[in-house]
Amino acid sequence: MYNNYNPQVSLDRINTQIAELEKMRNQMQQPIQQPTNLTQNFQLAPANRDVIKYASSIDEVQRDMVIGDTPYFSKDMSVVWIKNTKGDIKTYELNEIIPKDEKDLKIEYLQAQIEELKKGMIKNERNTTIDDTITEPVEDEKSTGVSTIPKPKKK
Repeated sequence: MYNNYNPQVSLDRINTQIAELEKMRNQMQQPIQQPTNLTQNFQLAPANRDVIKYASSIDEVQRDMVIGDTPYFSKDMSVVWIKNTKGDIKTYELNEIIPKDEKDLKIEYLQAQIEELKKGMIKNERNTTIDDTITEPVEDEKSTGVSTIPKPKKK
């Protein structure tokens, strides 16, 4: 039984295990390397930036949180509120601009002339009523506090 035993093989195996354990001990004793600091910058951008937001009143606009300048339109598109990140709200009225052709421009020009002529006629009517009251003859009224001297009669 002891004839097949080779002490050199066992010794080699023990030495290999000791070497592996020493290697593990050295690794454990080395200072743990800190991972490099990662700087992660996140830029928050709304996903629905191109979407039109609607509100029925300024109260709804005040309640909503915004990341950047955000426009809110009324349902009938007559008012727009623009809210910034500080919470300040600006209100604007919107009017539709309808392109005009030559005929529309001519009609507007003629209507403006008619209005101007009407104003001139009203002004003339006022001036004539003032002139009429000025040109009316003044009736002879005798003063009650002044004595009159009779004129001598011619003979």
